[in-house]
Amino acid sequence: MAIRDWLAAFSKDVVEVQEPVATDLEATRFLLRHPRQPVHLRNLQGGEAVGNLWSTRDRVAAALRVSNADLLPKLMEAQAHPKDARVVARADFMRHETTDVDLRELPIPKLFPKDAGRYVTAGVWVAEWEGARNLSFHRILVLGADRGACRIVPRHLRHMYDEAMKAGGELKVAVCIGLDPWNLLAGGTSVEYGVDESRIASALTQSCLGKPVDMVRIKNGLTVPGEAEYVLEGRLIHEVHDEGPFVDAVRTYDRVRKEPVLVVDRIYHRDQPIFHIIVGGLDEHFMFMGMPREPVIYQAVSRAVPHVKAVRLTEGGCAWLHGVVSIRKQHQGDGKNAIMAAFGAHTSMKQVVIVDEDIDIFDDRDVEWAIATRFQADRGLVVLHDVRGSSIDPSARDGFTSKMGIDATKPLAADPAMFDKATL
Repeated sequence: MAIRDWLAAFSKDVVEVQEPVATDLEATRFLLRHPRQPVHLRNLQGGEAVGNLWSTRDRVAAALRVSNADLLPKLMEAQAHPKDARVVARADFMRHETTDVDLRELPIPKLFPKDAGRYVTAGVWVAEWEGARNLSFHRILVLGADRGACRIVPRHLRHMYDEAMKAGGELKVAVCIGLDPWNLLAGGTSVEYGVDESRIASALTQSCLGKPVDMVRIKNGLTVPGEAEYVLEGRLIHEVHDEGPFVDAVRTYDRVRKEPVLVVDRIYHRDQPIFHIIVGGLDEHFMFMGMPREPVIYQAVSRAVPHVKAVRLTEGGCAWLHGVVSIRKQHQGDGKNAIMAAFGAHTSMKQVVIVDEDIDIFDDRDVEWAIATRFQADRGLVVLHDVRGSSIDPSARDGFTSKMGIDATKPLAADPAMFDKATL
């Protein structure tokens, strides 16, 4: 669907901003004021933009026509059993295309005062190299009319880029902006190299909506999601440029690095396109950063304990550094086994809380209640010293951190009456 259709579907929640909004910091003020509501900027430097569109699990679940409780199982199933997308001849974004490229004319904002400049933040990149295909998120600092510096994290796209540079060429890419949530979830998924994330998106829509994802071939030969509002067709070239500072998920400024340069050769867009903005450290960022990791944690903990009910990477932990897992405890060591499995599955996590299945892990107060009433530090605390952590954790030391696991499950030998919450 087009973003305009989603705004209509969620109209009761949408904040409409009719007045002109400058690209320098003004958009952020509206998006911070309404962090969990879609904010439709009707006139951001003459164009339309939206932020916070997918800032709640409720809206993502509604788009997929499933319950919140079914989101994790459906995503897990899609990651385990990808299915082919459908290649179609045309897409709405092909109605307008130009090689007279000027990124500075697009409604791309500068979000925070010390950011290096205006950033594309919601672009899902598509790239192929020697038969392998990848969808992934990477931010773009606008450098000029047709150039940007791109934070290419050391994962699959970086490998493709490095291989293309070794071969003496360039890497053809496409940056898709304004995608539906299934392609955004797929773009945030970390799977083994060579797995085509568009097939994960297609498995998700076939399971939930009964239809595959539509893909379309653009002029540089890549196939991209058909529902995009904008597509930037271009090349990563053998040149680097300073990228950063930029506010990342932890709401601190990421450091300056030398990063690859993107040259945009062609821009496609729909009629009256709406540019998608994701603000670092807000819930929409967390949704597509953290939720795709939850199935990996679920599967790992399921191999360590008999039954896992749910997994959540918490907003307070930037949907990356802190997690909660609910289990059905059958042996006294299950809580600690679950802690170690969770840390092994998501190495960036530095705190995990294990609770019983009667605890609502999506209610922070309920989780804290479990810690308050069921946890004792002398027998339920696990601390790991100087282990590999997350590059976005400002407290880490050269990439190494200490990790804390909290076993807040009921002791099996205790009187249940002392630990069960009273209910009517």
